[in-house]
Formats: sequence, C-alpha cells, structure tokens
Amino acid sequence: MSRKLLRGIAAAVATVLAGAAGALVDGASASAAPPAWPQVRSGQSSISVTTVQLLLRRRGSAINADGVFGPPTDSAVRSFQSTNGLTADGIVGPLTWSKLVMNVAQGATGDAVRAIQGQLNRQGYGLVVDGVFGSATGAAVNSFKTAHGAGSGSTVDATTWQWLVGFGPHYALPLAKGALPRSEYDDPHHDYPAIDLPVGTGTPAYATAAGTVSRVEDSSCGRGVVITNSAGVRFIYCHFSNWAAASGSTVPAGQIVGYTGSTGNSTGPHLHFGVKTGTTSRCPQSLLLALYDGVAPPNPATLPTTGCFYATLAPFREDAIL
Repeated sequence: MSRKLLRGIAAAVATVLAGAAGALVDGASASAAPPAWPQVRSGQSSISVTTVQLLLRRRGSAINADGVFGPPTDSAVRSFQSTNGLTADGIVGPLTWSKLVMNVAQGATGDAVRAIQGQLNRQGYGLVVDGVFGSATGAAVNSFKTAHGAGSGSTVDATTWQWLVGFGPHYALPLAKGALPRSEYDDPHHDYPAIDLPVGTGTPAYATAAGTVSRVEDSSCGRGVVITNSAGVRFIYCHFSNWAAASGSTVPAGQIVGYTGSTGNSTGPHLHFGVKTGTTSRCPQSLLLALYDGVAPPNPATLPTTGCFYATLAPFREDAIL
C-alpha cells in the first residue's frame, strides 16, 4: 500500500473521529445541568413542602400533605434523615432530596405520583392530581424532560425529580392552603387592586415569592412587609400582629414573614395582600387562584389592573405609601 494511500486513510479516520468527538461535545452541551434542589425547612408553606410530605408518606410516614412544614413534618424529616444516615437537622437539602426521591414509572399509583403531578401542574400541564400514573401523566413527563434536555420517556428518575422541583420560579400562597377555602381568593377589594383575606389574629403569613423584605409600620397598613423579588415585583402584606422577618433579610417562597392581625386601618383581623409592578397596583386574584389550584401562575406583570375592586366604596388605601 502506497504512502499516499495510507496518508489518505489516516486523514479520513481523523476526520471521522473529530466529527464523533464534536457530536459528543454538542450532545453534552445540549443537555443543561439540572437546577439546584430547593431547600425546604420548618416554617415554610409551598408546593415543595407538599412534595416532601408526599414522598415521606410514600416512604411510610403518617403525616398530612397539607403544604405546611410544621412540627409533624419536621419530626418526620428528622426521622427519615436519621434512618438514612444523614444529619438529622430537619432541613431538606440536596442529600435528603437524593435519598427521598425514587424512580417512578408509568403504571405506578400513590403519593409519589401525586407529587409528580403537582410539580408538573406548577409548570402548566393541568393534570388531575389523582395519584394514577396514566398516559396523560406519562406524556407530560416526556414533554417536560424533552423540553429541558433531561432525556425522554415517562420514567421519573432522580435527575427528573431535580428538574421538577428545582426548575422555574417558585411561588406560595400567602396563607396555608387549609386556612381559607378557594372561594375567598377571588373576592374583590375595596377601591383598588388588592385582596383582603379574612383569618384570625396570629395566622402565619408566607412569602409568596423569594425576595428581600422591607418592614412597614404606619397608620394605614399597620405592621406589614413588602417583599421585592429579583424582577422588582413587590408583594405587599398589611395588618400583621407581629413580624417574623427582619428588614433587609432574604426569604424563599413559602417562608413565614409575619402573623396576621388588625393593626393600622383595619376593621377586623385579616391579611391585606397586594402586588405591584413599578407604581402599578395589580389584581392578585388570578395569581392566588393558580397557586391554590397548583397550576402555573401568571407572570405578575400580566395581572390586570381593573375588575377586582368595588370602585364605588370610600377610599381605603393601604398601598398609598408603599
């Protein structure tokens, strides 16, 4: 065989190998790293808490999946951590999540499936949360995995769990889901976009979104907080009996920020809740209803500015100075 032919073969082989290597690099770059596991701990109320509770139930814990990380959930988490050789600190971080999740395939039933369906609904899939891993849930899993470069197919493995619970903005109801029925979250306000949620004094109020806390105390709002998220959206809480977060602190969605009351311009115990983008007050009702239903919430910047208040009533503006 001539040297010229050998050189030609070598060049061809090099070209093929280079192309294969390039394909591997391209394929690797197409699959993004999964997001960080959220940290879930005592005092929070969110879908992440519900997911932890459902997975603990699947592991044998007899707790309610109410979305509130109270003493029973704290005890169950610590027990699970101790049993699995982890530091029993009650905080669900990466190591605890990794032990808590399990592979779930189409045909499965139970609480782990409910956790998957709830997380998929947070991404907008609109599934019935019935604990049955049927074709609709399987199709949603495959769609979600494909969209995020997490493979394909309907099996939910550890990486898929990490994408499900870690991806996207996290929101939480400002009150525990069991505190009020759904019908309270579509009520109009007095004369501007906001909502009043009637609950007794001392009811925990939770951060609807992650952000920085600013305390408020004046004759109108009474004691309250404004939580400003990374996009500059402000979530306004009024009439606290007391605060649970300091000014300047950063809180995750679902963290307790105060306790309801009737301070300021108030006719009785309740939580006043508002959303502002810039100086514009927006109707929070559709956001709260989406969170109650476990479906993808609307972007706060798209919330309406009219249609959620009684415009004929006398002014009652807790937001006047916020």
